[in-house]
Order: sequence, then structure tokens, then C-alpha cells
Amino acid sequence: MPHRTETGTKMDTGTHTNTGARAAAAAREWLGTPYRHQASTHGVGADCLGLLRGVWRALHDTEPETTPPYTPDWSEAEGEERLWRAARRHLLPKPLNAAAEGDVLLFRMREGSVAKHLGVQGHVGACPTFIHAYSGHGVVESPLSRAWARRIVARFQFPKGGT
Repeated sequence: MPHRTETGTKMDTGTHTNTGARAAAAAREWLGTPYRHQASTHGVGADCLGLLRGVWRALHDTEPETTPPYTPDWSEAEGEERLWRAARRHLLPKPLNAAAEGDVLLFRMREGSVAKHLGVQGHVGACPTFIHAYSGHGVVESPLSRAWARRIVARFQFPKGGT
């Protein structure tokens, strides 16, 4: 049985043997968590990066680096791909067309802007979904519609978890 921690959900490794399945299950544990900018506390509040941080903690017990404070429009003025660079530091890149459960999806919300939204692939196949923290909605599992899919600029997988 999974048990809760103050900042996330720790998954029982006997339940899910593959990292992708464990990542998707960990992300689903956050469903219903309210949207809170810069937060990463299960059931209390999370933004898209906070959700990803919580999934990372469920897989690895700790975070790979300290997240500096950021504004909702971070990186836009400078045009810096800070989120993409951070993802490349800690996650394993994958081809865009190699969808698998538990993949981390990086989205560019507007053409010409920096990529600044993240989600975790839920289901793949005919009815794909992704789990993300979305302003005004909280943590939800959404259909990966064409409108969302065309915004994906990178796909990653979590490294194998130690827990």
C-alpha cells in the first residue's frame, strides 16, 4: 500500500515494477490537489513543476536540486529555456513519437514563447491522457487532445527510481 508523506506520496515498489507506471500512479495520487504557484505539497497545493517534484520524490525520496523562486512569467522576458535545461539535467530525453505511460511532457503554450508547462503521460493509445497542475483547475488528468499534443516540444522519462 502506498503511504503519504508531508510533501508527496511514496509508492510501494511491489505494486509497480516499471518506472513509467510508478510515475503515472504517483502523479494520479495528486489528483484534486489545488493549484498553487510554486507549491509542491500533496493535497494542499501544486503547480505543474510542483507536481513533477512530488512525483520525483515518490520515485527517488528526495529532489535532484533546489528549485529557486520563480514568477508565473519566468523565463519569458529573457527567452531562456530554463525548464527545458533543468529537464535535460535530470530526466532522460525520448523521441516525441515514443509515448509511454509516465513520460514527462514539456509544453510550449504559445508559438515563439519558452516551454513552461509540464505534465505526466497517463494513458497512451487511442485515448491518451496526461496529468498536470493547471491554473484554475488544480491537478487533473486531461485528454491529450490535438490542441495539447501540438504544444509538446520535448518528452522525457524518469530515471529508474531507488525506492
